[in-house]
Formats: sequence, structure tokens, C-alpha cells
Amino acid sequence: MKVWVLRHGEAEPRANTDAERRLTNHGREQVLRSAARLLGQPLQAIIASPYVRAQQTAALVHDALGLDEPVRTVPWLTPDSDVGQVIGELDQLGLEHVLLVSHQPLVGTLVGMLEHGHGQQPAPLSTASLAELEGDWPLAGLMTLQGLYHAG
Repeated sequence: MKVWVLRHGEAEPRANTDAERRLTNHGREQVLRSAARLLGQPLQAIIASPYVRAQQTAALVHDALGLDEPVRTVPWLTPDSDVGQVIGELDQLGLEHVLLVSHQPLVGTLVGMLEHGHGQQPAPLSTASLAELEGDWPLAGLMTLQGLYHAG
């Protein structure tokens, strides 16, 4: 199984609510650089947070890769979602190749948990950073971080 975790691109500093913050032009460029790393990968699904900046990020990746499967929006990928719940949901999806699009602190903690089995070493994902994990199951401590790419 391969799981890619993508933090949304750079977003506006303010909006009416955190969930409404939109990508900046620079953020869109960052996302497209990260999407290029996914070209040729056998993605079965893109699963994204309902927040606007994550939806925009997922849509950019979806379009860049020309995927047929629409982006799936789920409530369990918001910034403060429970990492254990995310891992459980990921396991229930039954997919072999999936991209998750979300936010800090969730993305860093999730990558750290999948790699190390605890939340004490979160991965340093800046905007549009992409982590690639591989393992037999999406279980805490049982996946290997294959790469961590920063869009700059």
C-alpha cells in the first residue's frame, strides 16, 4: 500500500473563518510542483479535507493528473482531526494507492504516527509538502517514509 500525504498550498492569511481561506497564486504554483511528483503513480483516490484551501489543492492535483475518479471530501481530514480516526478510516477504505490532502498539525502528526508509531516525531511538512509512505497496512509504526518533498 502507498499513501501520499499532501499539505495544502500557501493560503491567504485571513478569511471569515479558517475553513474559508483560499490558495494564493504562489500556493497554486506550489501545488502544481508537488502534483508533478505524482505523475505516473497509480492513484485510486484523492481524499481531501472540506476546507477551501484543501479542496482547491485537491482539484489542482486531480486536474494535473487527469484522474477520472472525483475527489472525495471527508470530515475526518481537518487540521485538528484525530490521527487514530484518520488511520482507521484509511484502513477501511481498502485502497492500495491513495492521496490525502489536509493541513497541519494533522499531516505532520499522521506521517510521524504511520512511520514511528507515536506522535512525538511529527514530519516537517510545509505548504504543499508531499510525503510518500509505503507499507502492508496503514497502521501506526508499520509504514516506511519513502520520501518527503518540499515544493518551496
